[in-house]
Amino acid sequence: MQLQQLRAFREVATELSITRAARNLHYAQSTVTTQIKNLEEAVGAELFDRSRRQLSLTDAGLRLLPHAERIIDIAAAARREIAMVARHGHGPRRPAGPPALL
Repeated sequence: MQLQQLRAFREVATELSITRAARNLHYAQSTVTTQIKNLEEAVGAELFDRSRRQLSLTDAGLRLLPHAERIIDIAAAARREIAMVARHGHGPRRPAGPPALL
């Protein structure tokens, strides 16, 4: 499971359209399709019901979506914090050590 795949999944889940998701992500439609297929292989389940005219999330897709959103948010927060450290040489300080000692 890769962050880029999760971003593509979230966008397709939001738009319910691979074409619109690809446009929003500035990817080729085939790239988004490949990312979704690879993510489905990684999790071992179909995430979208493609049997109708419009895409819809399967039960597995509905369950994955909130996890994908959290993972994407955590990655963005990590990037912001590291960028702040790189710019200013410091960031929010957190105690270090085993949890039992904190």
